[in-house]
Amino acid sequence: MSVNIESSVLIRYSEGARERQESLCCPVSYDEDLLDMLPDEIIERDYGCGDPSRYVQEGDVVLDLGSGGGKICYMAAQLVGKNGRVIGIDMNDDMLALARRYQDEMAQRLGGNRVRFLKGYIQDLALNIEALEQYLETHPVHSHADYTALRNWESLQRHEQPLIADNSVDLVISNCVLNLVSDQEKQQLISEIFRVLKPGGRVAISDIVSDRAIPRSMKDDPELWSGCISGAFHETEFLNAFTDCGFVATKYDKWDPAPWQTINGIEFRSVTLTAIKPEPLSERDHRHSMMYRGPFAAVTDEAGNTYPRGQRTPVNESTHALLANPAYEDAFIEVSDTGSTTSACCGTGPSHGKRCC
Repeated sequence: MSVNIESSVLIRYSEGARERQESLCCPVSYDEDLLDMLPDEIIERDYGCGDPSRYVQEGDVVLDLGSGGGKICYMAAQLVGKNGRVIGIDMNDDMLALARRYQDEMAQRLGGNRVRFLKGYIQDLALNIEALEQYLETHPVHSHADYTALRNWESLQRHEQPLIADNSVDLVISNCVLNLVSDQEKQQLISEIFRVLKPGGRVAISDIVSDRAIPRSMKDDPELWSGCISGAFHETEFLNAFTDCGFVATKYDKWDPAPWQTINGIEFRSVTLTAIKPEPLSERDHRHSMMYRGPFAAVTDEAGNTYPRGQRTPVNESTHALLANPAYEDAFIEVSDTGSTTSACCGTGPSHGKRCC
């Protein structure tokens, strides 16, 4: 991202922290019960294109990328319960100040301090920017040697005290922020999401996608970039970027039929992408049989395994656990050794005494 583009993003969202910017918003309906507890200022200064809070589960450790004024974080905090926690990451000092202004008040309303806000780049979730700023106060960079020392410090900090540790988060959410990251850093961003998620962890990303490639002239426009337009993923590339990184069950769980804006003949619309980080391959060789229900003649998963409709397909332990995940929406039937069948969405048979989904 050029300096002008990056500066325009910081400036525009700093203005948005002080006064509402209507041009940064898509029409979104949120759960009014979750909004009741929030201060009016946080609700008013929020900018997004979806509601990833609806994917939060009780007990989750939630990471909100580009948390802004904290609206989605404080909504999520009501859903994770007393055993969950929420982490917001943002680079904008004015937005962080807005979110942190109400932390004590919200902790009292929630019955505990479940939310914290950290300063960092969402494409580099290991680098602690506040720690970096403290380092620079006592180690200003005046020479190449100083710069080398800074790079060494950053590398050590990422390794020994990462801002967000590996395999530490149950759910990564974001609301119209990934499009603000430069094209050159988008793959790193998705790799960082994969790194911090626990095996089996989930993704729910609300963002803007385009139906056609965005020309360079639009990408070089700071106003269009900071307005969540010219940095948007192409609708196909968005899905592919997550699957290429190793995510599975990647899909558009929400797709707005009508575009939010159409500029130069390009449609820009709000979507919500969901995906999961797969569990490690199991060393156990216990086999299961799964049957794809239909309606298609066959489907193929990210690993290249094909499941013909209505045919018993042997799978290993890891694949069985994956296909039994609710993300697959009961697409598979588990066929037991005795020939009886159960819904794969529960991953258990009647003999376990559990009700299937």
